[in-house]
Amino acid sequence: MFHALRVSDNEARGGASAARVGIGGPVGSGKTALIEALIPVLQRRNIDFAVVTNDLVTKEDAERLRRSGLIDPARVSAVEAGACPHTVIREDPTLNIAAGDELEARFPGLELILFESGGDNLASTFSLDLVDWWIFVIDVAGGDDIPRKRGPGLLRCDLLVVNKVDLAPHVGVDLDRMLADARQVRGTKPVIPTNLKSGVGVEAVVDAISAAVLFRV
Repeated sequence: MFHALRVSDNEARGGASAARVGIGGPVGSGKTALIEALIPVLQRRNIDFAVVTNDLVTKEDAERLRRSGLIDPARVSAVEAGACPHTVIREDPTLNIAAGDELEARFPGLELILFESGGDNLASTFSLDLVDWWIFVIDVAGGDDIPRKRGPGLLRCDLLVVNKVDLAPHVGVDLDRMLADARQVRGTKPVIPTNLKSGVGVEAVVDAISAAVLFRV
């Protein structure tokens, strides 16, 4: 069901040992909130991990995670894209690759690095020179027609997260239809609905990551 770690990409990064997972999606969809929800679950499962965040001209998301008290601040690195957020995760991911390499050098035995993209649009995708596997986050407040628009991010990601499902009745969204449309356009690729405030779906996301890139079932 889940795509296995792409060994050739790992070797191309000079034998980096930590699995690298991207988290992308539109502005406000809940990418940083997803990481905040994943952190305690990863810790409970004794997964050694770190985070790289991307913003245009600030370190806002990295500082949010560092101040959260959820993770050692030294395990959070920040990349400032300086331009279109596509560039540093797709066209030229050099800055992110270097940030990941630096974290691995600082924390021997690191198993997993999460790379959060800057807020983008439905066309956002990750280079496989940077990540082994990637997640795309959308939210119901953006409209239940998002899956039918078939954006590259939604179609190509390894896992689609449909976030803020609790808001569906408040924003006039037919959640069942939205999820059905997402599953239809993605074929066999997984879709997980989440409510990050209550924790709904978070364990399933960690299960997916564990199975796909850490080979823990």
